[in-house]
Amino acid sequence: PIAVMVDNESLALPHFGLSEADVVYELMNSTLNGRITRLMCLVKDWGAIEQMGSIRSVRPTNILLAAEWNAVLCHDGGPFYIDPYLAADYAAHFSGLFSRVKNGKSTEYTEYILPGDLDKALANSDYSKEYNKYYPGPHYQFANPSTPVELDSTYSDAFDAKVVKLPFPHNKSTLTYNESTGTYDYSEYGKDHLDGEDNEILTFKNVLLQYCTFHQYDENGYMIFNCIDSGKEGYYITNGKAIKVTWTKAGEMEPTRYYDMDGNEITINTGKTYVGFVPDDNWDEVSIQ
Repeated sequence: PIAVMVDNESLALPHFGLSEADVVYELMNSTLNGRITRLMCLVKDWGAIEQMGSIRSVRPTNILLAAEWNAVLCHDGGPFYIDPYLAADYAAHFSGLFSRVKNGKSTEYTEYILPGDLDKALANSDYSKEYNKYYPGPHYQFANPSTPVELDSTYSDAFDAKVVKLPFPHNKSTLTYNESTGTYDYSEYGKDHLDGEDNEILTFKNVLLQYCTFHQYDENGYMIFNCIDSGKEGYYITNGKAIKVTWTKAGEMEPTRYYDMDGNEITINTGKTYVGFVPDDNWDEVSIQ
């Protein structure tokens, strides 16, 4: 798979190709500018990408998250804080190798993955198209599609989750349950997120939220989430219901695991998954209704 860093500033919209991602992470990119978020899109079948982006810089947290998927990180540079993480043996990445699309915007909003870009980058690298020795194995535990997870029939403490509002002050991310599709439609900046490629709304079968502490490096807002941690709070949300969970990431390449309140690893529904990192000092502002 690849992990694509996508700018989430309003000037970068519309995004292209996010409907093709299997997992979309959203997390604070800086403590400044209203704690603006950035998206990281995991795509396993990346050969089908027609256009994805726009591409922006990476942060240390994203390198650690990409590693748990054995993904090749696609970005355009980043602050020097990323250097020791990119120097790790497990870290594979392409930076600034993608196409420029004339879209009437300033240069920082014009870089996209187009057909052929990844094949060319791989051909000029030592990376393989196959999982390598750093692949940690399967990630989520998926339910059989014929017997989907219904949280209220499994957990007595499941509760309604029709609207999920995240405490991201810059873009005000919201996930709203769509009864007709059984998925959560994503909106930000007060409007539905529509893909610039096919005008389809970005929607998810699963929503995973993680309480996470962070360290700010400097006065410029650069930071890292402490995503290697254990027993921290979270929520799993699907099919209009939610449960409390805990999450653990044991090491740099170890997948993040999610557990119910009895300590059992959860099973999630087959489908597109949203993972939101909520800073610990905003966790109490998460709204699930």
